[in-house]
Amino acid sequence: CHYLCGGILIDEMGKTSISRLYAAGECTNSGLHGANRLASNSLLEGLVFADRIHQDILLKIDQIEIEKNIPAWNAEGTTEPKEMVLITQSLKELKEIMSNYVGIVRTDVRLKRAMDRLHLLYKETEVLYTTTIISPQLCELRNLITNAYLITKAAEMRKESRGLHYNTDHPDQ
Repeated sequence: CHYLCGGILIDEMGKTSISRLYAAGECTNSGLHGANRLASNSLLEGLVFADRIHQDILLKIDQIEIEKNIPAWNAEGTTEPKEMVLITQSLKELKEIMSNYVGIVRTDVRLKRAMDRLHLLYKETEVLYTTTIISPQLCELRNLITNAYLITKAAEMRKESRGLHYNTDHPDQ
């Protein structure tokens, strides 16, 4: 969560700007504790907002339409991912990209390098996704790459340093 600490704007019920998507904890910007967090603050905030989200969902659960006519997954033309090492290595690479280039201290050059590497990982992973049978590990990798891209893009767009998001190229708030 430190990559995106305080980055997701939520309302008093934990709702984000995306319909039916809630967030709680360190990733959120609730306005309760400012840009910096202490562990006890984020823990308390996570508990409070988890309860609020739960209550809000219970009020609306009967209004949500669930699609029941989803066809079975068609894996025709795909193969077993015999080389799981491709997925595990990409996951390792993704973690290193985020730690080395999109950590708490950032620069424009590091963020650009991260975007370039993420784009390559994305392309490689999409090839696996379209040519092999889907696995939980492959789906997790795709989701993590998407999150990493969004976090890095948001960091690129930020032309200031605030809280623990420090860009040496843009040191002022």
